[in-house]
Amino acid sequence: MNILVINCGSSSLKYQLIDSTSEAVLAKGLCERIGIDGSVLTHTPAGKDKVKIETPMPNHTVAVKLVIDALTDANHGVIKSLDEISAVGHRVVHGGEKFATSVVIDDAVMKAIEECNDLAPLHNPANLIGINSCKEIMPNVPMVAVFDTAFHQTMPEKAYLYGLPYEYYEKYKVRRYGFHGTSHDYVSAKAAELLGKTREDLKIIVCHLGNGGSISAVDHGKCVDTSMGLTPLEGLIMGTRSGDIDPAICDFICQKEGLTPAEMNNVLNKKSGVLGLSKVSSDFRDIEAAANEGNKLARVTLDAFYYRVAKYVGAYTAAMNGVDVIAFTAGVGENNISGRVEICKYFGYLGTEIDEEKNNIRGEERIISKDGSKVTLMCIPTNEELAIARQTLALVK
Repeated sequence: MNILVINCGSSSLKYQLIDSTSEAVLAKGLCERIGIDGSVLTHTPAGKDKVKIETPMPNHTVAVKLVIDALTDANHGVIKSLDEISAVGHRVVHGGEKFATSVVIDDAVMKAIEECNDLAPLHNPANLIGINSCKEIMPNVPMVAVFDTAFHQTMPEKAYLYGLPYEYYEKYKVRRYGFHGTSHDYVSAKAAELLGKTREDLKIIVCHLGNGGSISAVDHGKCVDTSMGLTPLEGLIMGTRSGDIDPAICDFICQKEGLTPAEMNNVLNKKSGVLGLSKVSSDFRDIEAAANEGNKLARVTLDAFYYRVAKYVGAYTAAMNGVDVIAFTAGVGENNISGRVEICKYFGYLGTEIDEEKNNIRGEERIISKDGSKVTLMCIPTNEELAIARQTLALVK
């Protein structure tokens, strides 16, 4: 069976076509900078040259169509027709409390996902676009939704409840859910595997750092806390999201600027983060380039981001009463060499230090701490697509 995995992010779309028998990747690709100038599709068919297609991608619908065209292209495609795709696995960010596991998609599931749109306004609509686009092209192919919230369902009440009237949880299920769960699950398991141990033997902090970012505390195989909350807005400073702020700021700015709550929410989700702070871009590469050229605000923005990551690592070390492994993953975590160095400068109290020679990598699995460090620092490329494919196969079988 060939399984197509669609992973729509806030400004990106990753995909892989996977042979479920061998778990070989027949083709993979990445649509970058969706909704941003300079959009590009990088398509890599197995055994063939990589193809870069630079073309505007104003939204995710256009990106999904480009992916389908690339897979079936006469020159760089890997299948002759869509009949060779047996199932499609979709990453879906928010399932609320309705979905604690992956599910086969039907009309009821689509409706339930849509009902969570206001909880993940940058992602769930994009996920639905991916599902609808595939359903239109492949109406008879089974599709599975794999939820980002599932891995974090092991959090205890003390971690997921907010300091609000309890009736809001009872009535509306207002609580911490957490996201990027498929990535945190995969990376924490892979970290243990690379050390020749089981996840149940370790205390692991996973730093999933990309345009959207989150950190998780995985204590002996179970997630006990994570930085994102009811929505993906809480936690780290991100590409366009503010992360943690004083809640009173919202009312203050609304009154000063004459904004409605919905308009304020749009500011927090789409105009804040490193984009709003730097005045440069939501792409960390653009900000780093500007900082290197002497843009002081860009440098302050990067410093603020690194500081937030280090603070969460410290908090989760306390939450687990120790830590054995700190793993960096996702676009920024895997590829920003200098960023990892800056973050790890805060970890001297843990008895660990980054090895700059080992750290000189992008997108590779490697221990990057110095020999003898009490805490192991690692770079581990995430593979959400393989994890999604495995869960999709289990359900469609």
